[in-house]
Amino acid sequence: MVMSWIWTGIVLLSILCAAATGKGGQLSSAAMQGAQAGVTLAVSMAGAICLWSGVGKLMAVCGITGALSRRMRPLLVRLFPSAAADVSLAGDLSANICANLLGLGNAATPMGIRAAKRMVRGDIATDELCRLVVLNTASIQLIPTNVAAVRSAFGCTAPFDILPAVWITSALSAGLGVMAAYLLGKVRRG
Repeated sequence: MVMSWIWTGIVLLSILCAAATGKGGQLSSAAMQGAQAGVTLAVSMAGAICLWSGVGKLMAVCGITGALSRRMRPLLVRLFPSAAADVSLAGDLSANICANLLGLGNAATPMGIRAAKRMVRGDIATDELCRLVVLNTASIQLIPTNVAAVRSAFGCTAPFDILPAVWITSALSAGLGVMAAYLLGKVRRG
């Protein structure tokens, strides 16, 4: 709601400034160019999202996601102790994390929401739910498909040359975020 008001204010301020300076034609031209660029970017990204979402589906059908889930189980149980007792929660968590590892944030969202719903206890966010939110926000990515698609759409000849930087920053942000969530959970209880 607040962002709607901010966005509306920015648009109105732009219109007023363009009217005051006599640059209404330039404003309308820039708006049209921006809209066209947005549509072009969305269409070019749709292909990459469809491709990698399909790869994710194939991984699930072939059992790769299940194998990754079994391999991730020791880590999942340490981060999310309730996943040890709830097999569905463990499956949703592992699928969510695997999709994020592949850079499929859009495909990871439904699984993350299902996992979050299983973690809710009354009206209070549990420590596990906070860790899930942190991990989804930090989004450790081995293959940043969406970023690579954007870079490719804008003419980059080597869209995956950012991999080392993405790996380092996402590992650091996720690690520090989980540690902060853990420490803040202890402070809240203590």
